[in-house]
Amino acid sequence: MRYTKRWKRGLTAMVLSGFMITGTVLAHLPKAEAADAWAVAAQALGVLGAYQSSLSSILALGNNAKAQIESQRQDIQQNGVDPNDNDVQVVNQVMQQLVSKGDYVLKENSLPFCWTVNNSKDFNAACYPTNYVSVNKALVRGLNLEPDELAAVLAHEMTHGIEQHSAHNYAKAVAQYYGMAFLNMDTGVADWNKLNALANYSIAKNVTLPTEYDADAGGFNIMTSAGFNPGGGAAAMARMARYLTYETQNVLEYQDPDPKLKEQENYNDHPDTDKREQKLAQMMTDYGCGHVTVKDRKDVYIDGQELLSVDWDGDYDNTLENAYFVAGAIAKAFHDNDSPAGWNFRTDGDGNVTCLTDTRINQALHRFLSTERAGARLQELVTAAYASEAASGARAKMKAAEQARQQQLAEQREAVLGAKAKAVKKMRENGDTYSDYGQADKALFQMERVFAARNPENEAENYAIRGRAKAISGDFTAALQDSDKSVAMDGKNVYNYLNRADVYHMMGNTEAALADLAKAKDADKGNPYGWLMSAQIYEELGQRAEALANYQEFYRLRPKAFRVIPAGYLQDVSAKDYKTLQKEKEDARKKYEQQWNKEHKDKKAADKKSAATS
Repeated sequence: MRYTKRWKRGLTAMVLSGFMITGTVLAHLPKAEAADAWAVAAQALGVLGAYQSSLSSILALGNNAKAQIESQRQDIQQNGVDPNDNDVQVVNQVMQQLVSKGDYVLKENSLPFCWTVNNSKDFNAACYPTNYVSVNKALVRGLNLEPDELAAVLAHEMTHGIEQHSAHNYAKAVAQYYGMAFLNMDTGVADWNKLNALANYSIAKNVTLPTEYDADAGGFNIMTSAGFNPGGGAAAMARMARYLTYETQNVLEYQDPDPKLKEQENYNDHPDTDKREQKLAQMMTDYGCGHVTVKDRKDVYIDGQELLSVDWDGDYDNTLENAYFVAGAIAKAFHDNDSPAGWNFRTDGDGNVTCLTDTRINQALHRFLSTERAGARLQELVTAAYASEAASGARAKMKAAEQARQQQLAEQREAVLGAKAKAVKKMRENGDTYSDYGQADKALFQMERVFAARNPENEAENYAIRGRAKAISGDFTAALQDSDKSVAMDGKNVYNYLNRADVYHMMGNTEAALADLAKAKDADKGNPYGWLMSAQIYEELGQRAEALANYQEFYRLRPKAFRVIPAGYLQDVSAKDYKTLQKEKEDARKKYEQQWNKEHKDKKAADKKSAATS
């Protein structure tokens, strides 16, 4: 049907959950009920199969380590890598802190996070279904490399991945498109252009939009638990609003400062930055037992009493951001300390009252306490705030909310630990894929999950795969211990011998590697990998006759895999396939040459046009 081409282009964007450019009518329901309700709705519309198939396919994509690596490769190929080492270093530090210290649980069918700072000029970040986070250089620069603001944005993206928003939103979008199309075929009430516009609007407002609020809330919890300033989220929204209004060079990013224009209905699938700022500011207040607020875009209050007013101190008016950083530091102190004693109020060398530790999170607070001479005022307000908590129940409310969240995380961890053997096997397979690509850290992360699971599926093979990952990390002693254990536990499994042979090979012990490959062939003569690995080792040793014999047997078992055989050997193994390979290489060379000539020609034309207009 002709209309399918149009909506499929729109659905492509749904595969990404992005900070700026990537909801449900049923968003008020708990998540499990909402998912069931969507299935019921899809069934009522006669598109249950499309809904379930779409959801299943994207979830499967998100649990494929090779697809994750390909996601990163394609992003880099399309956008390049940010050439500024400082940009990359700051993002790496923020992401490492979020990933290692943040409080979250990966689902059994999710992958560990990876990320790249690309060279795009668009103010955006996005999380692929594979938990690959693409961070645009323009966003890093737009947020002035501010760690707490970046943490809020990147934790927002992590939440999209953790909650698998892309898969669920895509499936809901498919159901809506198909459902509206089928209804229209029955009633004929709208032409296809109007129907497409209606579907796009409905998906933006009812499918994607609510998940953006969810990602803001989840991101706040991750970034605060990782130790970042609780005011970073609201500050990021304030900074984003300014950037999109006064600094962006991209007309598609522009945000009109007129509140009336902001309120007009549109197809945007992200909440207005002002609304997001307000919600994140309220989260900051709640985090700090309800004590601290920001008013009039510059004033910091504690329990309705003004503490101080901030000012801007940068290359632009960053007053509001500073207010949130000061308020965030205070909120964190209220959250982390059950009494004023934990604030460590003291007198500095100039006779002013100061408090807390001298860390980055408290820098803005310390600076404005000093310039405004407000340390004594803060001590007074903080002491009064704690005294009022028994009556207000503010701290008990905050701790109850924390306890509920921790209980939810504990239940999620239990669910992953109790994953079925099939899911654990997929974790192991993803670990082995990471090893194939030399990513030992992710391979070992996956194997930690495998060994923690209560349904290990194949314990001997688990040791074999972990042993290989340890060898790739350079820990050969531990690698051989795991490899030996796998063979001792199951000497009939060909893959245990193959993995130990690979470990020996990496260690440089080719004699032991070939001995294990001989055992692998005895265990399963029909397995091609023993012959392939033997051929490669003999080739390294310069023993051509032995290498050729093993390549020939590999080809007999897997003739369609002829491309892995070096051309110098393939010519003797299969003259026909050798000719095919040579033709493919020549075609690829011509295609590359044509593409290069086209790009070179286009660049010359653009340069000529630019010179003529300047």
